[in-house]
Amino acid sequence: MASTHLVWDWNGTLLDDLPLVVSSTNAAFASVSAPELSADAHRAAFRRPVADFYAEVLGRALEEGEFGRLDKIFHDAYRLGLTSCGLAQDATTAMSSWTGTQSLLSMWFHHELVPEVERRGLTALLARIDGLPGTLGGDLKAEHLARHLYALGVDGSSAVLIGDSVDDADAAASVGARCVLYTGGFTDPARLRAVGVPVADSLVEAVRLAAEA
Repeated sequence: MASTHLVWDWNGTLLDDLPLVVSSTNAAFASVSAPELSADAHRAAFRRPVADFYAEVLGRALEEGEFGRLDKIFHDAYRLGLTSCGLAQDATTAMSSWTGTQSLLSMWFHHELVPEVERRGLTALLARIDGLPGTLGGDLKAEHLARHLYALGVDGSSAVLIGDSVDDADAAASVGARCVLYTGGFTDPARLRAVGVPVADSLVEAVRLAAEA
């Protein structure tokens, strides 16, 4: 069955924020005297839950409460730099080229996501916008995707997700949806290609592949 509904990821997909994410991650790591990550090193190691990513880079288990402290430092730095981030170069063209319904599901905080999407002029294109409830980030996307589709009344088998992480593909599979992964975000392209789903180097290409899925 062809996909009729497209779910977009936000960070690293529609929003071109990799440099800011790397610098914000390094601000968190600097607080525990960890070495600075390059963008390539970040893309090679990044995964969800983010606490596991941090533990791998630090080479040790996180102490109790440590992820919460690191996550706060990350988000404080991220908010300061957000106005410097633009949308991916072809984001609006890609969104306009999809002929079905579309929505946005992000693992960024809902109360900050909604006005940011509105500020960038995308709200009218989206049937629903969902971000992360609460104040602590870094979780897996699967359960959030299931709730997002349920709220829309969309069956997973008729949906396709475009994102930039292995977790996006895992989340899509968990609800029976298709997935196209985008190489312009947080994850090394070789890791994305190893997942076994279609991979695109632009969002316009991702939408074309999603329409064929």
